[in-house]
Amino acid sequence: MLQLPDALYSIAQMRELDRRAIEKNKIAARELMARAGAAAWQSLRQRWPKAKHIVVFAGAGNNAGDGYVLAALAQRAKCRVTVVTPGAGARLSGIAGAARKRYLALKGKEQKFSGTLPADADVIVDALFGIGLDRPLQDRWLEAVQVMNAAGRPVVSLDIPSGLHAGSGAALGAAVHASLTVTFIALKPGMFTGDGPACCGEVELAGLKVPAKAFADIAPAARLIADGEARLPRRQRSAHKGNFGHVLVIGGDHGMAGAVRLTAEAALRTGAGLVSVITRPLHVSGLLAGLPEAMVLGTDDPADIMTLLARATVVAIGPGLGQSDWARILLARVLDTPLPLVVDADALNLLAAHPLTRGQWILTPHPGEAGRLLQQPAAQVQKDRLQAAWQIAEKYRAVAVLKGAGSIVAEAPDTPAICRHGNPGMAAPGMGDALTGVIAALVAQGLPLAEAARAGVELHALAGDQAAQSGERGLLARDLIGALRVLVNR
Repeated sequence: MLQLPDALYSIAQMRELDRRAIEKNKIAARELMARAGAAAWQSLRQRWPKAKHIVVFAGAGNNAGDGYVLAALAQRAKCRVTVVTPGAGARLSGIAGAARKRYLALKGKEQKFSGTLPADADVIVDALFGIGLDRPLQDRWLEAVQVMNAAGRPVVSLDIPSGLHAGSGAALGAAVHASLTVTFIALKPGMFTGDGPACCGEVELAGLKVPAKAFADIAPAARLIADGEARLPRRQRSAHKGNFGHVLVIGGDHGMAGAVRLTAEAALRTGAGLVSVITRPLHVSGLLAGLPEAMVLGTDDPADIMTLLARATVVAIGPGLGQSDWARILLARVLDTPLPLVVDADALNLLAAHPLTRGQWILTPHPGEAGRLLQQPAAQVQKDRLQAAWQIAEKYRAVAVLKGAGSIVAEAPDTPAICRHGNPGMAAPGMGDALTGVIAALVAQGLPLAEAARAGVELHALAGDQAAQSGERGLLARDLIGALRVLVNR
């Protein structure tokens, strides 16, 4: 995988970077467009060197100009080129219009979009919309995106896949699913969360020779979690299990013991020194048989948990907890302690019903749980995942881990961090329970909460990718847990 920088810039920041490059660094707008088109053409040529017919979908703005630059370079390279225009290409003005004229002067072919794609197209170039799109696609534009997606051909998107919001990662009704996205000047948050990973394919950054000084005093809107961001220190030869913390896992109401089993096993595999589980009495023998390394207390009386709470380093509460009176009392007792918490699943649903601000806790919602925490639909969360993660962090004074494609870790005032790893096979039961155990184990071993959350999300995703090497379908949380030991010892 191409090594990418960590910094991610918002749409407003990208416009400011463009302005600085042109006005302060004296790079002509036409030159920036020429560099963008040339960089995209070079990337296309490297990946598909045998492509003979390049079809460019050109829109109505500067993104189309980038496409016309690429089309002209392909024409000069003796490729067959067809530029398809869903809008009125002749109305292009400014530097984009000039790029079109230069392409046509080479006797380049241009045609109106008729609802179909040339049957012999080898590679499609998406140059419809750049980062400025903020409304759902309609009419011919929507149809053009649908045709590109249905073509069964490689698609190269210029700067951002058309229809994908560059800031939030939400598809605006529909978006191009590119094989490769060549993005310009800097990376954008929407490329790595929500619909972004599915739409962007492989991401390549073309900096266009914009100097570093253009980025001065612009704090990134977000960043990628760096590979190996948190590394645990080597263990001393004289170490004993008490040096590595005690994770207390609470949950597993009737019929849901599997959730706490997965959390406890993930915590052990991530290096927690001791792991205890509090669950229903009926589940004790099964848990001990399957995971004899854990200590298990079965109780129907939440008053019984105080001794274990006094011994714990961190509490992970929520997996399989349910929302019964038993669950509510357990959560209330845990919230009364000063211990750091990792709160997941039904503990989040109980919290959403009675919100409070606590501090010293990590909340790990999926979009549905995040919506309940914020009292909004899950679809609203997905429209702007970065904003939702920030709102949870601020409302609950917490480290927020918003799970999903491109999981986000947010804690004010830090820059939110997005995980670039993970795969669709991880959309399976128990994956969130395992993540809770991973994060809790890192807290138990001494990492600060935000650092433990970022490192835990990264380890969990990398373990999922490693486990998916045998295939994404049928991937189980236990497969992921099995990969944790190697990764945590890097």
